[in-house]
Amino acid sequence: MGDGIGKMRQLDISKKRFDQPLLWSVIVLIVVGTVMLYSSSTALSLAKTNGQTDTYFITAHLKRLIIGILALGFFMVFDYRKLKTIAPILIVIAVMLLVYTKGWYLLKGFSSPGRWLYLGAFSLQTSDIARIALIIYLAAFMAKKKHQLHDFYSGFFPPLLVMVLLIGLIVLQPDFSTGIMLCIIGAMMLFIGGARFIQLTAAGAVAALITIPLMLSVPYSRSRIMSWLSGNQDIVGDGYQITQSLISLGNGGLFGMGLGNSIAKNQFLPTPHTDFILAIIGEETGLIGVLILLTVFLVIFQRGIKIAKESNDSFGVLLALGLSFSIILYAFVNAAVVTNIFPVTGLPIPLISYGGSSVLTNMIALGILLNISQSKRSVTHDQGWKPGYNG
Repeated sequence: MGDGIGKMRQLDISKKRFDQPLLWSVIVLIVVGTVMLYSSSTALSLAKTNGQTDTYFITAHLKRLIIGILALGFFMVFDYRKLKTIAPILIVIAVMLLVYTKGWYLLKGFSSPGRWLYLGAFSLQTSDIARIALIIYLAAFMAKKKHQLHDFYSGFFPPLLVMVLLIGLIVLQPDFSTGIMLCIIGAMMLFIGGARFIQLTAAGAVAALITIPLMLSVPYSRSRIMSWLSGNQDIVGDGYQITQSLISLGNGGLFGMGLGNSIAKNQFLPTPHTDFILAIIGEETGLIGVLILLTVFLVIFQRGIKIAKESNDSFGVLLALGLSFSIILYAFVNAAVVTNIFPVTGLPIPLISYGGSSVLTNMIALGILLNISQSKRSVTHDQGWKPGYNG
């Protein structure tokens, strides 16, 4: 009897509905992504199928979207607290997938970057799995070690080692853009969790000293960076893609040319349905359409912050912050690339760009966020937890 009362006092769960603004924001992104993906991919579909159909890419997207929606639904009802116990296993799986993918490319003698794992008709970008695994692991570790993170050996070094392992394997693919994104996400979570600023600064400086020479040693990466730094907009060379992106955005003006009326998607702009789909959105719906879309991402981030603030479970707080930050970071970095603020990265915009693993992992992230939102938890030994001191 006493044990039962103690457990009830230790964990008080009051059910509430899923966060409605977040759920509607997800639905808006799904609808906008589907419409714009079809619009941006018709010419490519016709070219790929020798003029037989303009729905090749949208059909594939809808199949992947169904899987993503099922994953969203599953993680909406799956108790997110159970992820804490399997976090180390997720890291091991992520490492194995990254090693296997790169090893398979090396054994086959392929010269292209070893980023994709092919499972029949389905392809999986293993770095996307690593991103979700890292966020869950960091949230679980810091929830357990929240009062020790300022200590280098017992608190800061273990998660740093995991980050170095995952990011190192991703850089070896090579995929510098995703590696940098994981570095930013991890640093943000560690800082909020209580890591000292001087520790993060030192780790960041070492990472930069290693990563920058590696990036410059890879020809395609070096050409992208040098083209961006020099402002070279050679329309037949390294600056071709970004030049076409800016032309596309310029054509759209304030209100756009109308749905389906993009000129750039007719094989002028490379990858108009993936990394540069935002340029097509700008061309067809104008600056207004782009701003509305980015506002939806801001709403998702704001809801993620609110969900984190309302959770008294430290694991839920850190997990919500990490997942929502990851989504908005990818969205705004993609927007920065399309507008030439950043060099070309190859990073998609969540739920809008074509890509199976990106859709799946972002749906999982949003499902977990919605799951955290539907239960307000009060855990006695976690009450009063706040992000740690970062001095």
